[in-house]
Amino acid sequence: MNRDPTSNANATTSVGISDNRTPQPFEHGQLNSARVYDYLLGGKDNREIDRDMGDELLSRAPEIKSLVWFARGFGLKAVEMAAGDGIRQFIDLGSGFPRSPNVHEVAQGIEPSARVVYVDYDPVVHTHCDALLAKRHGVTALLGDIRNPHDILDQLKNHALFDFSEPVAITLVGVLHYVMDTEDPAGIIAAFRDQMAPGSYLALTHGSLDSSPEILEVLTGTDGTSAQVTFRTAAQTEALMAGFELLEPGVVPVQELLRPDLPSTRMVMLGGIGRKGK
Repeated sequence: MNRDPTSNANATTSVGISDNRTPQPFEHGQLNSARVYDYLLGGKDNREIDRDMGDELLSRAPEIKSLVWFARGFGLKAVEMAAGDGIRQFIDLGSGFPRSPNVHEVAQGIEPSARVVYVDYDPVVHTHCDALLAKRHGVTALLGDIRNPHDILDQLKNHALFDFSEPVAITLVGVLHYVMDTEDPAGIIAAFRDQMAPGSYLALTHGSLDSSPEILEVLTGTDGTSAQVTFRTAAQTEALMAGFELLEPGVVPVQELLRPDLPSTRMVMLGGIGRKGK
């Protein structure tokens, strides 16, 4: 299939942020959030340091391997819901390494004309997305850091990837708990919300402070790396979705958004879907 004409938008701009939590392509000695997640999903794009962290988490709570699949399933369910409601433009923020089914497969399976943009701040992840996904019609990969949302919005507008006068759906699966309080997660959401047309969707997952204390203790080992996390309460997570009408049952563990028979886990991953009002 030929590359979409807009795929030259893969030429990226600097995110304007440089710190020790921003992944570098040749940094072998630090934890990497995308690689840990890939390992927990059973992938091969990870290194020993990432596997060690994953194994430490699994030793405390083996069900985390199921939880990452629950969270991923929730994100794809949200895409399916939005596509079924007529949304034809999708942004997957913090996309991570490609893994089928991907967002575009779900969205275009419902509406072949759907456009999907994968955004990640990890240059290696971006290269994978560009090589494996962005050759498909209507699919683009961008290098962008959600901590600099206006850079991402500028790329989307400058390359005419989206029409922001029409509804869009944004997924943030397993991303916002990597944004520290000082990096203004609420402001990040607000920057995108203010550009979204009425009827747009926002779906997110977020690590919960209701997780087992021993899990939270293990996660302190990620400090100073791209895998450093700040888990938040359900109320704090809901506050990040200000300006959206929360769909029932609100911000709850992702299991409750998938099926009522799924088991609870000691690491609690919250999920929620909001719609921007008319």
